[in-house]
Amino acid sequence: MGTVFSFDVRGPEAGTPRSRAALEAAVASLHRADEVFSAYRGDSQLSRLVRGDLGLADCDPEVREVLALCDDAERLTDGWFSARYAGPLDPTGLVKGWAVERAARMMASAGADAVCLNGGGDIQLLGGPWRVGIAHPLRPGELATVVEAASGELAIATSGPAERGCHILDPRTGMPPESALASITVVSRSLTDADTWATAAFAMGDRARDWLERLPGAEAFAVTADGATWQTTGFGS
Repeated sequence: MGTVFSFDVRGPEAGTPRSRAALEAAVASLHRADEVFSAYRGDSQLSRLVRGDLGLADCDPEVREVLALCDDAERLTDGWFSARYAGPLDPTGLVKGWAVERAARMMASAGADAVCLNGGGDIQLLGGPWRVGIAHPLRPGELATVVEAASGELAIATSGPAERGCHILDPRTGMPPESALASITVVSRSLTDADTWATAAFAMGDRARDWLERLPGAEAFAVTADGATWQTTGFGS
């Protein structure tokens, strides 16, 4: 998927044959997600589907699952998240979070007490405790904030142009957002959700704060283009 993935697995089961087998399966699932969903590989099922070489009914069940999630996200965000904003089908704003969350849950199901799976800065946490630093988009080497998770499930996704340039566009214009943020970090239980919502929130720009305040199960922290910050009411609580 063009980025780095890292696993941190803790507990007495870590290092056992069962855990190693689960790790191999989780890594294989990430490679498989890239093979199926990559918009840059001509032989991926997604590319073949876009070209019309493959019908949706002939794709892996995961393709139908991801596209249904994209449709749900488009409705929830009133179109600010769209897998079709540029014409051809492109679910990459959701599928990385989905793939990371799925792989992390594979590790937890193998008996790990705590799992942290980081896919290019988008993180699924299971168990705990964990402390995650969020990089400051305008001050390299500094943290903008820290997210703490005592236990349970927590997902953290950050969207912004600091690492890859402006790769998120306003789906209504096809252009960079007019009131672009420097970064937006969304926290929820599920990385599938957090990744999607962070993408939509960045596209919204200044509109994102009110939308996120109304969104059940989500909190957020943002750095604006001038270096100011804001956060939703329950962030950090």
